[in-house]
Amino acid sequence: MAEAMDFTIEELGKRSIKSPIVMSTTDGDLIANYVTDDQYVRFGADIKIEEQQPIGKSEVLESAGPREIIYFAPAHVHAGIVSCGGLCPGINDVIRAIVRCLWYRYGVKRISGIQYGYKGFLPECKYEIRKLDPDLVDDIHKLGGTFLGSARGGGREVSKIVDAMEQLNLNMLFTIGGDGTQHGTLDIAEEVDKRHLKIAMVGIPKTVDNDFALLQRSFGFDTAVSKAVEVVASAHMEAHSAINGIGLVKVMGRESGFIAAHTALASHEVNFVLIPEVPFNLEGYNGFLPHLERRILSRGHAVIVVAEGVMQELLLTEKKTDAGGNLKMADAGIYLRDRIVKYFSEKKIEINLKYIDPSYIIRSAPANPSDSIYCERLGNAAAHAAMAGKTKLIIGLVNDKFVHLPIKTVIAHRNRVEPEGDLWRDTLDATHQPPLMVNKFNQ
Repeated sequence: MAEAMDFTIEELGKRSIKSPIVMSTTDGDLIANYVTDDQYVRFGADIKIEEQQPIGKSEVLESAGPREIIYFAPAHVHAGIVSCGGLCPGINDVIRAIVRCLWYRYGVKRISGIQYGYKGFLPECKYEIRKLDPDLVDDIHKLGGTFLGSARGGGREVSKIVDAMEQLNLNMLFTIGGDGTQHGTLDIAEEVDKRHLKIAMVGIPKTVDNDFALLQRSFGFDTAVSKAVEVVASAHMEAHSAINGIGLVKVMGRESGFIAAHTALASHEVNFVLIPEVPFNLEGYNGFLPHLERRILSRGHAVIVVAEGVMQELLLTEKKTDAGGNLKMADAGIYLRDRIVKYFSEKKIEINLKYIDPSYIIRSAPANPSDSIYCERLGNAAAHAAMAGKTKLIIGLVNDKFVHLPIKTVIAHRNRVEPEGDLWRDTLDATHQPPLMVNKFNQ
């Protein structure tokens, strides 16, 4: 897979300005060093010794961090920040980090916050541009949501967005968002190129689902798992305290089950995890409901975690999309709740089911310490990349190192739980559920 990918990072032009950040070029002097363009991080961590070959450019990623020579003169820079899509823990931490790094490290004094996503650029929406400075953003990391507001849609109005960027005389734009946002970032960057403008486009990956390809994790995921574990603890207590109690918790995960799997591993109290990547039948000799029945009859309680994206092929009768181009999904949690109740009613088995959907509580929460640290470092790395004139890139963590990744390469794939991989294997060990709940002759 690595051989087919191009990790080359585009630049706006030759760099010629000495960075105002005082750092070192010498090892051993106990002063932090600049990052050079010949510092790379290997993409693939797994190797087979007998197949080891010389490492090519398609296998390494450019290291993130401050460069000694930068592209933009800080006094002339006007930077823009926009957050798009759904809420996610840590957005405010990223905004704060970018503002503070630009202001204090580079001396950039013109920083604008675009309100309500890409719609904030559209003249017909009439949202004011917010002037940002450290005093304004110093405490926003303590809050959930996004200080700038967010919205889906607007990203397809590429020409209008670039018109607005020209009118604002922006030199760089930081886009905080998920897959749809970063598709928009790339489209905007290509329009910028067509107009021969020198505007750096830098993305910061936001999705609690953790399904950005190539990245070790996206920010907000760790907080989401932490909050989901708290909910599962409550669901377990409800189930354990009732006659044939069942706790059913729905978590986010449109196309991937990372939150569900990690929640099960962290809580140690989940008996079944249902994710989009692993098919299952509801009924039949090896279906989920008969397995749930056996669990209830033998242990007297059960806890189920279900990712929101399961069973969509069964539930969706008509495909519709939201303003951001995302598929509008059927509510798998409610459907599963009703099917469980019906199944046990027909079996004349008393159950007490508690259904919990904490999605909006989780995604609007402030970042936990782990995510807050991650967001701070992502924001700093984004500011350094933009000041160096690098563009069409996403900041990410790979092999525990912060790197630059081309947006085009990242959005070409989506991360999913590998059913034959170690994460799902360990999840099965934690839950003791069957490897597959599929009827052999009813697939």
